[in-house]
Amino acid sequence: MGFFRRFFFDFGTSIGVDLGTASILIYVKNRGIVLNEPSVVAMNQLTHEVIAIGAAAKKMLGRTPEGIIAVRPLREGVIADYDVTEQMLRYFLEQACGRNRILKPRVMVCIPSGVTDVEERAVKQAALASGAREAYLIEEPMAAAIGAGMDIYTPSGNLVCDIGGGTTDVAVISLGGIVSKTSLRVGGDKFDDAIVRYIRREYSLLIGESCAEDIKKSIGTAYITEKNRDNFVTVRGRDLMSGLPKSIKFSAQECREAIGETLDTIIAAIKSVLEETPPELAGDIVDRGMVLTGGGSMVDGLPRLISELTGLHVYLAEDPVACVAIGTGKSLAVLDQAQESGNILARKAL
Repeated sequence: MGFFRRFFFDFGTSIGVDLGTASILIYVKNRGIVLNEPSVVAMNQLTHEVIAIGAAAKKMLGRTPEGIIAVRPLREGVIADYDVTEQMLRYFLEQACGRNRILKPRVMVCIPSGVTDVEERAVKQAALASGAREAYLIEEPMAAAIGAGMDIYTPSGNLVCDIGGGTTDVAVISLGGIVSKTSLRVGGDKFDDAIVRYIRREYSLLIGESCAEDIKKSIGTAYITEKNRDNFVTVRGRDLMSGLPKSIKFSAQECREAIGETLDTIIAAIKSVLEETPPELAGDIVDRGMVLTGGGSMVDGLPRLISELTGLHVYLAEDPVACVAIGTGKSLAVLDQAQESGNILARKAL
């Protein structure tokens, strides 16, 4: 590597971006996680002027007056609205490393492992248009494994399951590459949707996404025990029959029933990856177990449920929410070594 190339790599900021459906996390070299904001933008419908981004915009979900709309420009792990995503990403990059920089940052963005070429191209273009000097892409399970501290370069099998807001990625990693994988358009948002549908069906009560998310965080569980069996929350919404405000008591057991189908889908994906794993690596996984990352993995009792249904030791990463962002940022440090050794750790945006 030439002197000037090395100078620019060392002097310029290296940034890892977890471009998530629910939130965006940014990791800056030598500083760690510097930003964690909801992936929400509030804008004027007539002028398309951005009014608020991030936490301020999330507070407006379901509460905006006529003419103002709060939207999520990312759906199921991919860009649903390119222009809004670009504005949001540009704003967050400026927040992370400053607006007036001599050198633009190198940016590594993580993507679900099941994205199409068109979806991948949209992420590349958005990163470059948002002010990146160079943009690279890395698959989420690889970033999650690096962020969780797994040694992905040894000839041993590592199983990771990343449950984000919009997608779930399961992969077996060995020798710095992905051996078998699957990606689902299922994640934490599906838990919320399932709760909304259940309460609407059973109680004729309409609640919003934010209310469902609060229910999930307070009493959501994947495994009913004596300790959580009697947990409940008071839920307020609009009665679909009378149109008037109404409140009900919603239990942890009902919440488990509501999200059961989504949990079954995730566990089926884990089993399908294990079925495709070479027997030598499968033996390693039996010894090492599986690591869970992502905000969706923090549902109470999920590691225990997966362990019982797969027979594996299942561990929750030390910082599940930040794992992908940390791994995305750290992967820039080893990117050149990986490329020189022939491992395709990440793909450069052209």
